[in-house]
Amino acid sequence: MSASAGTGVFLLSLMSIPICYLFNSLIYSNRYVETVYAVHAFLSVVNLIIGLEQDNIIDGFVTFYLKEADPHVNTAHGHMISYWDGCVHYLMYLLMIAAITWGDNYRAIGLYWVGSFLMRAMVYILGNAVGKYGTHVGPLFILHLLYISVSVWACFRIFCQPSARDVELSDIEKAQRAGLLCRPVDLVFIIYLIPALAFCVFRGLVVLDCSSKWCQDYTQQYEPYLKDPSAYPKVQMLVSMLYSGPYYIITLYGLLVPGCDWMPDLTLVHSGALAQAQFSHIGASLHTRTPFSYRVPVDSQPVFLLVNVLYMLVPQALCYRCCTQPAFFLRTAPEKKNE
Repeated sequence: MSASAGTGVFLLSLMSIPICYLFNSLIYSNRYVETVYAVHAFLSVVNLIIGLEQDNIIDGFVTFYLKEADPHVNTAHGHMISYWDGCVHYLMYLLMIAAITWGDNYRAIGLYWVGSFLMRAMVYILGNAVGKYGTHVGPLFILHLLYISVSVWACFRIFCQPSARDVELSDIEKAQRAGLLCRPVDLVFIIYLIPALAFCVFRGLVVLDCSSKWCQDYTQQYEPYLKDPSAYPKVQMLVSMLYSGPYYIITLYGLLVPGCDWMPDLTLVHSGALAQAQFSHIGASLHTRTPFSYRVPVDSQPVFLLVNVLYMLVPQALCYRCCTQPAFFLRTAPEKKNE
């Protein structure tokens, strides 16, 4: 070994001292969390560039990656989650970084991101595993799993954030004394949850190849994308049936019975998950990367858009109601008994 090579090895070994110190400092401070979100924000912009280059809006930025990457990236579903990551997730990362920097609470936006991220991750991983591209899993997919592992750690850190709700006791008691007829907005949400539950279960049965004529006609006339061999829509509907279905039942209970203080957090997670799911599903159902036979027929597009957009927006309104007017869902502090 030459003298210069030996010197290089010696200097490289000394780098372990500042690296260990920096890593230890990050672990025991919010700087580590902030760094994680900063890296996620960087990757979100990369995903936006991928989406723009796939649409031929820009050129020459990630051409090599698109040729050599796993084929899942070039599907309609992969295309839509690139845009979702590059726009919505990017905005949420910036908001959380700003909140950490200013010492503010970021639990609400964090829980919304948790729902969105977990839905994206579950559908993407399972769709890759069971779809037609299941045999094309490469090293980049392993790196994607590492990214998801770090993100799951960030999810747990968000759940550790304290809940910031400051509501007067008199307001809580007043809200909980009101009957359902005195809460017309909640009544509308209850009426909505019943057909939403039915629609959620119905689409789950469709992707399970239910032989009912209703299921077959719905697939042919309104959502042929549910039969796409990429398996993303199938996984999407099964995840929705298994998680959104019970959510609708639990939410019905929470809107009827006062004191369910988990309602605001639950609606935040679910609304984030459903927003991501519906954005990807609606976009992929209409996208030119989806084979023509699996796209929504032109004559059925108005009905398809009306149903799916409402299915996405109403949970956002419910989340807004629960988070901005939480008095009905909060528990009154138990009075101390005099001994």
